[in-house]
Amino acid sequence: MSWLVQPRLVNDPFSDPGVYLDFRYGRRAILFDLGDVSLLSSRELLRVSHVFVSHTHVDHIAGFDRLFRLCLHRASPLILIGAPSFVDQIEHRIRSFTWNLLDENSVDFCLRAMEYDGFRLTKAAEFHAREAFARRNVPAPEFPEGIAWTEADFRIQAVALDHGIPSLAFALKEVMQVNVWRGVLMEMGLPPGPWLNEAKRAVRLGLADDHPIMISDKETIRLGELKHRALRVAPGQVVAYITDASPHAANRAKILQLADKADQLFIEAVFLEKDRHLAEASHHLTAWEAGDIARQAGVRYVTPFHHSARYLSEPDVLREETFESFRPSETRSLIA
Repeated sequence: MSWLVQPRLVNDPFSDPGVYLDFRYGRRAILFDLGDVSLLSSRELLRVSHVFVSHTHVDHIAGFDRLFRLCLHRASPLILIGAPSFVDQIEHRIRSFTWNLLDENSVDFCLRAMEYDGFRLTKAAEFHAREAFARRNVPAPEFPEGIAWTEADFRIQAVALDHGIPSLAFALKEVMQVNVWRGVLMEMGLPPGPWLNEAKRAVRLGLADDHPIMISDKETIRLGELKHRALRVAPGQVVAYITDASPHAANRAKILQLADKADQLFIEAVFLEKDRHLAEASHHLTAWEAGDIARQAGVRYVTPFHHSARYLSEPDVLREETFESFRPSETRSLIA
């Protein structure tokens, strides 16, 4: 089964947090957080359509200038979603630059900034190049509660965690995956083509087996015949991203719900459990708690990041503690 996106950390675990989600099909990517992006090429950054920012501490937003500058001459918009006050902060950043060379002949690049309050999008504004990026308030998209963004192939769920301030956590959830058995398609004497996209869409919508799929102007086939022979159906991938969260029960409950059965969980592991007093004082998770949350959520793979620089002399210790906690207790007993 081929997943819609391929996620990876932008930087090493001791550097600025962020995950780059690269779409396999289509020239597109999404970012969770926007810290230092110097390791991403210009081509990779120009693929970014949406950025979901947990909060605006500098290590989570410092890459804004580079991304914004690269996008200035592209026609497609850039959408940024953050916590309350995010739109004002983006406006202030944009207004710190001088735009006297922009006019009605400029490429009309549009940046859209939106705010998510932990339940829904509440505020939105657009900044257009041909208007010298003057703020234009617009209605925020209306999605179901708990959804920060949704499209035909995926949705982004989000919750607000406590970090002394609100810090958003995100999970990309693909819709049902429908892949084609090319060999079976050939055996059935059917040609590949755009009509297969309509067949996949019909499966995702749960249409009846007798629903007709038009192959050409002269040929149709029943959806059920395709579905039971040439199509392979499986649940979509879930990629969760958790960072900057106080180590307490309320945050833990929200994280467990968001990351439940995730295929990949990217989760901060800032301090060792023996230094829990530092984690509590700075509103961060320990490596042990990160692994334990991943285990309780039943995730398939866990990737710890956002390590404190105090452990640079022993760079593997946080990762090791995370995976020690992530392993089932019976496995730990056998290893011991």
